[in-house]
Amino acid sequence: MSATTVGALVGGAIDAMSGDDSSADGALVGAVTANVLKIAIPVVVTYAVGWAVLRGLGMAKDQVFGEQKDVQA
Repeated sequence: MSATTVGALVGGAIDAMSGDDSSADGALVGAVTANVLKIAIPVVVTYAVGWAVLRGLGMAKDQVFGEQKDVQA
């Protein structure tokens, strides 16, 4: 099943537990949340990996060339 379908099923089930109204609005919220997470999670992971690589390269440069102080004019 796709993430959208699973999100709709989970959202509908959670909303149905409250018993206030139909589970349709919970299914809609679950489907939208699943689609947002399909995009947001890879973006966050890519950013974190890129940040870690750049930080590691900076630390490696400091070890090879020695730590350099920023000189302001």
